[in-house]
Amino acid sequence: MDKAVYLAMSAGRNIMSAQAVHANNLANANTTGFQTDFAQARAMGLYHGEGYSTRAYALTESPGTDFARGPLVSTGRDLDMAVEGDGWIAVQAPDGSEAFTRAGSLKIDPLGRLLTGNNLPVIGNGGPIALPPSDKITLGADGTITIQPQGQGAEVLSTVDRIKLVKPSYDVLQKGIDGLVRRVDGEEEPADATIRLQAGFLEASNVSAIDEFTQITSLSRQFEINVKMMQTLQQNSEASTSILRIS
Repeated sequence: MDKAVYLAMSAGRNIMSAQAVHANNLANANTTGFQTDFAQARAMGLYHGEGYSTRAYALTESPGTDFARGPLVSTGRDLDMAVEGDGWIAVQAPDGSEAFTRAGSLKIDPLGRLLTGNNLPVIGNGGPIALPPSDKITLGADGTITIQPQGQGAEVLSTVDRIKLVKPSYDVLQKGIDGLVRRVDGEEEPADATIRLQAGFLEASNVSAIDEFTQITSLSRQFEINVKMMQTLQQNSEASTSILRIS
């Protein structure tokens, strides 16, 4: 009896973990540059010392990320940049490490720092990019940043830095709980001059809201089945106890 309860309990617990993954995907269906996380379940044996496993229970895990490209959305904003094809914008994570994103909604803060929409410094040739006061900023397709210095005429242009664009192999990438992508080994990736940006566009999320909602509905039904199984097992246990008392 306890084995059946254990199986139903572990299945229900891990179904909730899978629900969390799909719910997070669905919640980010409209998040710029967001990429879908996978969820899978597999059987795991429970061992006590040497010998055969005493139980087999379900384990839900997120084995990876769907790096498929999302659709491009036109915004017409000069500091909105979409990465064409494979490639990433290098940013500085809150812990100081190098991370990658495809969310190219950029902005300039009062200190002149070039930041992403969620306030992460964008990395350039020599580290996080800081721009001098200017009347106009232009981002080139190769990531080059050109400014019209403050108080100068339109004919006076200056190239001040270049956004670091990278193209690491997908098998060395891992998505963190903060939503940023990094190399598994934690190393920095060299810049790739072949990556191009498209101004005035943003990459939308690659989440399929219909697929995620379907998965959530299916997992909810599976969870209900396991709860009913535990209730049935409890009733069976109570009935068995009653029979033993009579005997």
